[in-house]
Amino acid sequence: MSVSGEVGAGPTRVAVIGTGYVGLTTAVCLAHLGNSVVGVDVDEAKVARMSAGEPPILEEGLGELLREGLGSGRLAFSCDTAAAVRGANFVFLCVPTPQGADGAADLRFVEQASAQIAPHLAPGAVVVTKSTVPVGSAGKVVAALGRDDVAVVSNPEFLREGKAVEDWLHPDRVVIGAEQEWAANALSALYEPLGAPIVVTDPASSETIKYACNAFLAAKVSFVNSIANLCSAVGANATDVIAGMSYDRRIGADHLAPGPGWGGSCFPKDTQALLRIAEDHGYRFELLEASIRANDAQFDTVVGMVASAAGGEVSGVRVAALGLTFKAATDDLRDSPAISVLSRLAARGARLRAYDPSGPSASDPRLDGLGLEVCDDVYEAARDAHVVVVLTEWPEFAAVDLARLAGVMAGRGLVDARNMIDPGAAKSAGFAYVGMGRS
Repeated sequence: MSVSGEVGAGPTRVAVIGTGYVGLTTAVCLAHLGNSVVGVDVDEAKVARMSAGEPPILEEGLGELLREGLGSGRLAFSCDTAAAVRGANFVFLCVPTPQGADGAADLRFVEQASAQIAPHLAPGAVVVTKSTVPVGSAGKVVAALGRDDVAVVSNPEFLREGKAVEDWLHPDRVVIGAEQEWAANALSALYEPLGAPIVVTDPASSETIKYACNAFLAAKVSFVNSIANLCSAVGANATDVIAGMSYDRRIGADHLAPGPGWGGSCFPKDTQALLRIAEDHGYRFELLEASIRANDAQFDTVVGMVASAAGGEVSGVRVAALGLTFKAATDDLRDSPAISVLSRLAARGARLRAYDPSGPSASDPRLDGLGLEVCDDVYEAARDAHVVVVLTEWPEFAAVDLARLAGVMAGRGLVDARNMIDPGAAKSAGFAYVGMGRS
């Protein structure tokens, strides 16, 4: 049934179901563009905090747009899904899709949200699946809604944590997967103020684009980490090698920085989900399997570098970690490579301290089992340490006072897993410096 334009006239009304990284960013940015937006979450305390203008996550520019939207009256938050959805032109589903035990994305929250909103949708409303979902999920949302007078559109997100607002307002492209032309046109019009290229395709292709992009970027990181490891083996300078690669327009510089491995809320989950999708359709994705294995091995590579800097063994050795989040400019610890490295060090008996500018709590469950002391600054973390290891690319680590750092340490091991620190300056300060593919 093709229905268009049956939602009431007036300002475009949007409901955003789920206010995590994607949902909250989507809500504040759509309000910034002049739409009337209600963000919905089941967490009453979180809703109260957002309604007071306090973002629950660390994200550049988010607080300013949040307060702008609230002040203009275009943005509100609620726990009342029915009221938010009633009369909305667009309903964005931004609920979690956690990884199941079999590696596949768990769709129960998407299906539950779809069933919950179904009775309250106005005819002609467009339900937009923003959550990362397996190929074929649009059909499951259609089934859960049980409505033939509304449309379901796939609209994957491509947001970098720490740069989510920037990426939302200045996207490389907007991808829309729709069966109905009118629904694709309606969503395209919503995004038109961004001036970005809009790719309109079918839902299955749209869903595949998201997984394909993350899998490619993960493979690119695994590749450059392997190149850095090769540089260490042959005596080449990884910084120069990678610079030489990055000027090739076919390769580019993005995601071409060696480090302790990839992680976060997307790459681990999405690569495993894509493997499961391939498996379910009888295809063995060997290249992606190899990228995942290389990433797991990279954690052990960094542990080996720390052990070497400590004289060959880390049991009983004090190790100071600079950085805990999976990347800079975020407070997200989910699947952080830093934590993967520290868990391996803890298993080998290392005594761990850490500092991260985001101010994580030592009681965070993601830090359980590490015996980790979380400190308030770099120098407190490094006090009496035999080895310091840089695990997250926070800019302040590049500006650390190396003489002061050496003065509080018991040893001189400096493992720069993000290539943040100048090797010459580190050596001048008395450090035994080793980076990723450079020394």
